[in-house]
Amino acid sequence: MITLTIDGIEVEVEEGASVLQACEAAGKEVPRFCYHERLSIAGNCRMCLVEMERSPKPVASCAMPAGNGMVIKTDTPMVKKAREGVMEFMLINHPLDCPICDQGGECDLQDQAMGYGAAESRYQEPKRAVENKEMGPLISTIMTRCIHCTRCVRFATEVAGVPQLGAIGRGESMEITTYLEKALASELSGNVVDLCPVGALTSRPYAFQARSWELSHTSSIDVMDALGSHIRVDSRGNQVMRVLPRNNDDINEEWISDKTRHAIDGLRTQRLDRPYLRNAKGRLEEASWDEVFTAIKKALGKAKPEEIAAIAGDLCDAESMFALSQLMDNLGSPHKDCRQDGSVLGQQGEGSYLFNSSIAGIDETDVIFLIGANPRHEAAVLNARIRQNYINRDVKVFRLGAEVDLTYPVTELGDDARLLETLVQKGGPVVTALKRAKRPMIIVGQAALRRKDSMGLLDLVGQLAKQVDLVKKDWNGFNVLHTAAARVAGLMLGFLPGKGGKSTTDIISGLEKGNIKVLYNLGADDIDLSHRENKSFVIYQGSHGDRGAAQADVVLPGAAWSEKDGIYANTEGRVQYAQRVTFPPGDAREDWAIIRALSAAIGQTLGYDDLSGLRQAMMAAIPALGVTDQPQSAKLGKLGRRQAMSASPMRHAIGAGSGVSFYMTCPISRASVTMAECVKAFEINDKAEAAE
Repeated sequence: MITLTIDGIEVEVEEGASVLQACEAAGKEVPRFCYHERLSIAGNCRMCLVEMERSPKPVASCAMPAGNGMVIKTDTPMVKKAREGVMEFMLINHPLDCPICDQGGECDLQDQAMGYGAAESRYQEPKRAVENKEMGPLISTIMTRCIHCTRCVRFATEVAGVPQLGAIGRGESMEITTYLEKALASELSGNVVDLCPVGALTSRPYAFQARSWELSHTSSIDVMDALGSHIRVDSRGNQVMRVLPRNNDDINEEWISDKTRHAIDGLRTQRLDRPYLRNAKGRLEEASWDEVFTAIKKALGKAKPEEIAAIAGDLCDAESMFALSQLMDNLGSPHKDCRQDGSVLGQQGEGSYLFNSSIAGIDETDVIFLIGANPRHEAAVLNARIRQNYINRDVKVFRLGAEVDLTYPVTELGDDARLLETLVQKGGPVVTALKRAKRPMIIVGQAALRRKDSMGLLDLVGQLAKQVDLVKKDWNGFNVLHTAAARVAGLMLGFLPGKGGKSTTDIISGLEKGNIKVLYNLGADDIDLSHRENKSFVIYQGSHGDRGAAQADVVLPGAAWSEKDGIYANTEGRVQYAQRVTFPPGDAREDWAIIRALSAAIGQTLGYDDLSGLRQAMMAAIPALGVTDQPQSAKLGKLGRRQAMSASPMRHAIGAGSGVSFYMTCPISRASVTMAECVKAFEINDKAEAAE
């Protein structure tokens, strides 16, 4: 530890800390523009000047390492005059267009000019003007405001791993640009808006929509992937205006993906706001709740218990899945599944489907083996964490699957699934590296879990785990990277086929053959029911008019994730609460409430009348769902079963991941105009690069 004195206060800081960090430890506020805790030191704004004993001039506290015996002063006349001078230079070319700037009201330059600047300006010369740059559909640029702090450049290079932002020119001619003026090709590009301290980079979809003081703030959880990033949802009236990250070092640090940030306009379009019933002509028409409940009761009355099934989608909260599971149990049906993509995980124990090392454990690992995983698309923020480990500790990453750019060096092993068998039987560099590693990590992605031979693949992974001592006394290196926010909670609840029950694939096959007469589709919009038997009856409950609603006989309007209180468990089994931000539109209701009302209408009343009662019953049945904000710790059991490796399915390539666009993975993102613009922008980028 290092001891130094800040304004007469003696403080201790760790070796390697800067003077600025020491000042903060002493409770002293030091202004800054270029400095950011998660980026490298630039030291180019000079706003953090402090006085140091025996130094003839002020020092930049962000770039000065703290040393034993240092005496630092932050509030002397010398420091005050120096900061006023720096601020005066900052404002020389700034356009001072605060009334029309989207950063107004939450601008670092405004705040620090008030707190540390002079009361007047002496600059009489013309201000410079800089042409705005093209950075894609998510970032609006007003580069005349730029103060060259280079936060955006450092973020793009160090965190996002796309060195497309940089500076050209020198001195007054210096400009921040994307060089080729194309869309910033990163799934994390929106974070540069949060980092920009002056409003040179602002959110294009949010431009001129609202002022910060007009908004209500609600802390919630992201459901666009299975990471469970902590977010703040800002709303005005009954409309979600924007999503910003909340700091959580164990999950998302202070970053969120572009889909998390900008898919919110999909909450307003293609919404289901009233019940629908398919008429004799085959068209869906508006109906009352009594009419749709009567139709459902009639259909259920004609079906035997073994002819009824339920599938839950990827955005469902735990409460709605628990209620639907109980309803299926009351009806006597064993056919239920929360894995609409056909994944095989769930019945091998918790350790087989969790990210057991925890997301924060990525910081500690020294070797990672990715199997059928594309974290850049499946969990962009987690991928940035792997990149940070590569920068800080030079972690070695191996990958089995189709080759993709993950923004850090990867040893690609190919996409032949049979290579996994070769590794188990004969070893190789990846096996040697995993054996030598102190904290080895295997991450299994969804591309490896949606195959006909996935159980065989998992068996090989289990054998490999034993060979390399993947599970130690204080370390479990087996991890599954989920992509669906609802999946882990569904698996914890046991929303899976019961004894003699059918999985999603078999349920769909049963609909086509006529073995399944009634399907309750709870927000599963990625299944194809176009070939189902005409006599079957499909109930769809969800928030958007996507594929699920188009294929249904009855449509029940549910609430979107931002319109209800809900429990979600992320890929590491961490139970988290999403808070209601706005109310559902029209006649739409919370999903659990619809299921509870339906249960009463069909004579199978569930034993609770409010959300509190439901949660008490759910946590009594599944105590793990009552333990909040802690990763689940589970032993690694038997992963799969032996299969003949010469079987034809094993010859299929593993693939790169989900196979769908990063920007359109759920009904909300598919309804988003902004996400559609992103898809279009990056298609243009790809074509331009191919032409070059």
